[in-house]
Amino acid sequence: MAIRLGMEAALKYKTGGQAGAGAWTALGNTRDVTLNLEAGEADVTTRANNGWRATVATLKEASVEFEMVWDTGDAGFTAIKNAFFNNDPIGLQILDAAAGQGLQADFSITNFSRSEALEEAITVSVTAKVTYSTTAPSWIGS
Repeated sequence: MAIRLGMEAALKYKTGGQAGAGAWTALGNTRDVTLNLEAGEADVTTRANNGWRATVATLKEASVEFEMVWDTGDAGFTAIKNAFFNNDPIGLQILDAAAGQGLQADFSITNFSRSEALEEAITVSVTAKVTYSTTAPSWIGS
């Protein structure tokens, strides 16, 4: 059995989206990353289902939520902040390891909320959702 710990996972970004210039860069200033994958549903129930409702998955959607320490000197923090304030797409890879598998897509930053707890570092909660792109989302790795 091959298990992975959350601390072994990787979140990478690329400014300008998946097709942007440059390499994917680790977004190390993150904690508690959650990848949400869902699909819409269509009811395909027929009389042949013998009283059982039948459903098929339709359009998929994805979002990723994570927290970052508020560090204006961190390039990854700045890339996420700029993507939010400029409404720019940003490429993200949400992987189970540095060279692992996971979702790769262009995202729009839809939430960038700052928290200022009295005895903690200032943090920002980020939500990113798959956005319009000429490069479709894909599952990468094995």
